Amino acid sequence: MTVRFAVRALAAATTALLTLAGAAACATDDGSGSNPDRVEVVAAFYPLQFLAERVGGDAVTVTNLVKPGAEPHDLELHPRQVGQVSDAELIVYLAGFQPAVDEAVAQNGGDRAFDVAGVQPLRDAAEGGHQHEGESDHAESGGKDPHVWLDPTRLATIGDRLAERLGRADPNRAADFTARAQALRADLDRLDADYTQGLATCQRREIVTSHTAFGYLAARYRLEQVGVTGLSPEGEPSPQRLAEVTEEAREHGATTIFFETLVSPKVAETVAREVGARTAVLDPIEGPPADGDYLSAMRTNLQTLRTALDCS
Repeated sequence: MTVRFAVRALAAATTALLTLAGAAACATDDGSGSNPDRVEVVAAFYPLQFLAERVGGDAVTVTNLVKPGAEPHDLELHPRQVGQVSDAELIVYLAGFQPAVDEAVAQNGGDRAFDVAGVQPLRDAAEGGHQHEGESDHAESGGKDPHVWLDPTRLATIGDRLAERLGRADPNRAADFTARAQALRADLDRLDADYTQGLATCQRREIVTSHTAFGYLAARYRLEQVGVTGLSPEGEPSPQRLAEVTEEAREHGATTIFFETLVSPKVAETVAREVGARTAVLDPIEGPPADGDYLSAMRTNLQTLRTALDCS
């Protein structure tokens, strides 16, 4: 009986140790600093995730703070996400775009934070289109337009600077980061050339959008943005603003009123009914595309613009 009891006790203890080991392995296999061979990167929203993954390659693990399908402007961080920011080796964010991320970075980021808004001066919110009475929501980004990723040439420069920051985090792979950034720049240069050529000859150059997210794109390719609301996609336009946009759309002969993927199309549909125009999606690419990546989403936008503006 004594021997049999001892054998059973030893078996039970072994099982318990194996269970604890398995639980510990699961606890460390959650992407929170568990892989010493990769740089742990936190990206504040999708375009920065795309950038970090392209430049970092298999040398990084990237966590996006915004869930697919969620609107990134109004992100609220849960304690686990704050912990991810605290534990990351590099935090890639855009100051002024997501207040909750700004706060977490201020408290926990230190010298591990890379603010892409500091790579090149941001455009004033009122540039690249019309500013009207009632468009007063620009204070959310300090009067600056944060949608810098919609200019491929600017995104390429941010990629170059990100490669430098990753190289500081992992000096042994600095050359790899630089090479990947150069490959990404080549892809973005081709995209820029396609936009330049594709939008060179169009019957119209005004784009009527539900949300003024396209100032960088409009400036780069000589378009004029007419926004129903300002920088906040959740903004509600006044009846006066709706009337103004409707009149401008008629004046410019707009055949398409654009709305975006993560926001209700009701405002765009209201203007389109008044003008006798159709609606179409123009993706600001603030969240991950349903299919493909940033590059494919931008090419889809190009085709949408060419159709809407009657480009030859």
